[in-house]
Amino acid sequence: MGDLQNYDDAVREIKTAILQSQYDAARNVNEKQLQLYYGIGKYISLNSRNGFWGKGAIDAISEQLDKELPGLRGFTSRNLRYMRTFYEEWKMLDCVEQHANIIDNESVNLELANSKIEKNKIEIIWNLQVPNSYDFPIDAFLHIGFTHHRVILGKIKNFEERLFYIKRCADEHFTVEALKRSLDADDYHHQGKLPNNFVRALPAGQQALRAIEAFKDEYLLDYINVEELDVRDCSDIDERIVENAIIHNIKNFILTFGKDFAFIRNQYRLDAFGEDQYIDLLFFNRELNCLVAVELKRGKFKTSYLGQMQGYLSVLDGYERKPHENPAIGIILCKDMNRSFVDYVIQDYTKPMGVATYKTSKDMSEELRRALPDIEDLKRLLDTEKNVT
Repeated sequence: MGDLQNYDDAVREIKTAILQSQYDAARNVNEKQLQLYYGIGKYISLNSRNGFWGKGAIDAISEQLDKELPGLRGFTSRNLRYMRTFYEEWKMLDCVEQHANIIDNESVNLELANSKIEKNKIEIIWNLQVPNSYDFPIDAFLHIGFTHHRVILGKIKNFEERLFYIKRCADEHFTVEALKRSLDADDYHHQGKLPNNFVRALPAGQQALRAIEAFKDEYLLDYINVEELDVRDCSDIDERIVENAIIHNIKNFILTFGKDFAFIRNQYRLDAFGEDQYIDLLFFNRELNCLVAVELKRGKFKTSYLGQMQGYLSVLDGYERKPHENPAIGIILCKDMNRSFVDYVIQDYTKPMGVATYKTSKDMSEELRRALPDIEDLKRLLDTEKNVT
C-alpha cells in the first residue's frame, strides 16, 4: 500500500509538472505572438504613415506573403492593419521608440536616428522588448490573446478602462465572447458602485472592501427575454421566469456575476423555528469565503425587501454558516431603484446587503436583441415548470 501511495504521489507530481509546462508553453507562445504582431505593426506604421510605401502596399505585402508562405494564417491585409493599430494604440510601451525620442530630444541628427531604426528593423520585429513599467500590468497584457486586444481597442478609447478589461480578461480567463458580454454590460462603470452597507455591517474592513469590489450595481441578463412570453398569471410569475432562465443559463449568470462564485442551488430551503423560507438563488464566493443569497424582484426596489433579506441572512448565519466562513451577504436584484434612497435606508440594517438592478432583453438595443437565444427555449422551460407544479 505504501508503494502504491508513493506511485500516486509520483503521478500527481509528474502530472502537475506536465500541466504547468503546457501552461507555460502556451503562455510563452502567446507572448511571442503578441510581441511579433507588435513589432510587425511598428514596422508597417513607420513605413506606411511616413510615406515610404505607396497606396495599396499592405494589400500587396499580404498577397506576397500568402504566395511565399502557403497556408500562412493571420496575415491578411486586414490583420496587418490590426497589427499597425495594435502598435500605434500601445506605442507608449515601445522601449525602442522611447529611446529614439530621447535621441531626438537630445538634438542628435534625425537622419542618424532613422538609420538606426532602418539598420535594426529586423531586430525590432523579432526581439521586441516591452518595458515592464511599474504601473502597467504587463503580465496581463501579454497573457490575453490578440483577438481580445482587438476587441478592447475597437470598443474602448479610455486608457484606464482598457487596462480594466485587460486585467479582467487575464484574471478571469475570459473567452472573446465573455469579453464582449462584459463590454456590453459596461462592467467598468458598474464595478464597485453597488449601494450597500458592507462597511458598517461586516466586521473586517478589508472584507468590506473586497465585497464592494465583488459586486456591480447593474447586471446584464441579456439571455432572458421574459417580456415576449405569454404570461398573464400571478403577479410574481416574472420573478420565477427570471429565476428559471438564470438556472437554465447558470454558466452565463456566474460569468455575469463575476469570478469565484459557486452555485449551490435555487429555491434554497431554510428551516428554522418551524418556518419554511426559500432563497431564490444561493451561491458561495471563494474570495469572500461566505454564502451569498440573491433575491430577484420584478419591479422597483421596496424597503420590505431589505427586511426579508435580513431574515434570510440571520438564519443562514445561525444555521448554515460553517465556523471558518465569514458572515453571509445578501444581494437584492430588482428592475429599478432610487439609488440615493437605497443608500440611505440600507444603513439601518445590521446584516451585509447590497441592491443592484438588472436588464433583460427588453432593455437591450435591437443589435443586441438579435443575438439572444431562441425565445422558444424559455417557453419550453416555463411549460416544464408549470407541469411540475
